[in-house]
Amino acid sequence: MFNIGAGELIVLAVLALILIGPDKLPSFAQSAAQFLQKVRGMANSATAELRENLGPGYEDLQVTDLHPKKFIKKHLDTLATESNVDMTELKKSAQIDPDLL
Repeated sequence: MFNIGAGELIVLAVLALILIGPDKLPSFAQSAAQFLQKVRGMANSATAELRENLGPGYEDLQVTDLHPKKFIKKHLDTLATESNVDMTELKKSAQIDPDLL
């Protein structure tokens, strides 16, 4: 997810020990975990509220589906499967000619 290797993780741990100190590190870690739980709860409640406000038909909505590229790709895939259109032809027709820009 963050592409952090073992060496980088060790450097971060040593840096945390130096900056925060070994006596305050456990309480700092506990506070950080509580903060992350609150942020995750706010994100989940915002997603649930968004699903509720959009109404029926959006129960399976994921937050990643709202990214413009993924949103368009999902709907193009749906259209292609419903109308039996070849996706390669659809992708070729959707490309923008760089000379037109």
